[in-house]
Amino acid sequence: MNKNTPLNNGMQPGLQTEVAIIGAGTSGLYSAFRLTDTGKYAGGQVQIFDMSERLGGRLESVILPGMNFWGELGGMRYLTSQEIVTTLIEGYPLTEKDPAKRTPVLNDHMTPIPFPMGNPADLLFYLRKEHFKQDAWNVAQQNGEKLVTRYYLNDDDIGFSSDQLFNKIIYDVLMADPWFARNYSDRVTKGPTEYDYGFKLTSEDWDEVKPNLVYHFPGSPYDGRKVNDLGFWNLIKDQVSEEGYQFVANAGGYYSNTINWNAAEAFPYMVGDFSADVTYKTIEEGYDSIAYALANQYMGIPGACIWSENKLLTFSKGHELRDTFRYELTFLNIPANQIWHVYANHIILGMPRKSLELLDQQNFFFNSNENTVLDRNIRSVIMEPAFKILMGFREPWWKKLGIDSGHSITDLPMRQCYYFGTDPENDNSMLLGSYGDMETETFWKALSDDTVLFKVSAAESASLVELKALEREQATQLMVNEIMAQLREVHQIEIPEPYVTYFRDWSDDPFGAGYHAWKAGVAVWDVMPYMRKPDADENIYVVGEAYSDQQGWVEGAFCEAEKMLKSHFHLTRPIWLSDSYYMGW
Repeated sequence: MNKNTPLNNGMQPGLQTEVAIIGAGTSGLYSAFRLTDTGKYAGGQVQIFDMSERLGGRLESVILPGMNFWGELGGMRYLTSQEIVTTLIEGYPLTEKDPAKRTPVLNDHMTPIPFPMGNPADLLFYLRKEHFKQDAWNVAQQNGEKLVTRYYLNDDDIGFSSDQLFNKIIYDVLMADPWFARNYSDRVTKGPTEYDYGFKLTSEDWDEVKPNLVYHFPGSPYDGRKVNDLGFWNLIKDQVSEEGYQFVANAGGYYSNTINWNAAEAFPYMVGDFSADVTYKTIEEGYDSIAYALANQYMGIPGACIWSENKLLTFSKGHELRDTFRYELTFLNIPANQIWHVYANHIILGMPRKSLELLDQQNFFFNSNENTVLDRNIRSVIMEPAFKILMGFREPWWKKLGIDSGHSITDLPMRQCYYFGTDPENDNSMLLGSYGDMETETFWKALSDDTVLFKVSAAESASLVELKALEREQATQLMVNEIMAQLREVHQIEIPEPYVTYFRDWSDDPFGAGYHAWKAGVAVWDVMPYMRKPDADENIYVVGEAYSDQQGWVEGAFCEAEKMLKSHFHLTRPIWLSDSYYMGW
């Protein structure tokens, strides 16, 4: 895998191109790859611009000094049901008779490997100062018992794990709607025990259900409301009490899953992406390899260019070349601190909500007085903060507890820690020390804003020179101290100090968030196609995971880009993508 993709941080005042793509994240790179790989445009007719000095957007794989494997600061895995990302990484079947023989789509070799989720019998829960193994609920159920916790659950909900309680809530709401029961009852199951629920709805089924599902619970404040108009927190609390909500929010590991986002969108997300039978994979060379592979394929076309460290400020129509090119884009070249202009006929904004809001909001496209619909739809998603801190240790101290991989979960502000691996040559080991989100943002923000950074120390195969080169990426000392205190409380063993850290706060500009979620009441089926081309009279397009129905996943970015390219650039579906694969609204 080649991660030395040539980037051009210079400028070419007066540059003329057919398509200007803003953002070298996965949606922008995918758009450039498809537009040039199909021969629709030559390399010089498609140009990519990004204000960063690197590729990948919110994908960022790193190797810590002293280790010979990758850790993830951003997106870190994919689902094998996600056909675009899976096919780009793994190739597609050469013949139907022998699907094991896969032909590559991209030239770069990527090695798909399982994303290890660990053994629930070893991994930890630490909730309300009580320790459990993650299989404690199943063990109790197998013994005919109900595990009692420090959550005061409704009698009918005692003994359910958080995953099982999510399933129970969703099943009960679905089956309470006569319309759903009449049309889809054969695709949901209950039993053989009270804890077992099954959901066999396809993505197409869910897209039929989400706009139509009604909340049918007489006596409830929400009786008769469309589930699409309810917040997920409102619905969960109504079903299992506020105490039940606290349990599923804490034990589920992600506050972002249980914030008050669109309940109808939450249903397939919770029983699909986070269900027990999901298969996760990643890339041995680092998950951001998918971004580099797309970039390298595009850069193999003569004339292709990725203009790094060039920040889009605004774009306009009234310029001297308007008879030839519709738009003049104004960039700030960051290294030279100099303004320059580019001319294009199409603009693809591969950008999340905050990045869009950082552009000139007074120009003809964004002006909220003139385009209230775009203004409202840009704000139709919630920005979900995400903090990640990788920590390098001189030994895999978690193995003393029999833990090999996977993640432990707590209601402490660290929320989750992932045991990423050990270098067999020297025992140096990597831990994702905190996966903070939503409610924990202000807790960590106060610590990450401190001025004293963590002081690195030498380790085997990691010299101080190498470590000090990472100095500006270190978490603060206060943050590390707090995380170490929480790690010790969760694991109840002596834990040595780390020798290096690597910190990323995705709520910082220009990203504004780690991922996004639809607000309650949003007509997602209308907003998604709208955002792909917000103004029928303009050749300006918005793509990315933020306005997709697979938010938080690279696949969401790919699907929005592919649908935009089909509808507005008239590209046909690629031969490597099956005709039956459904990409949503």
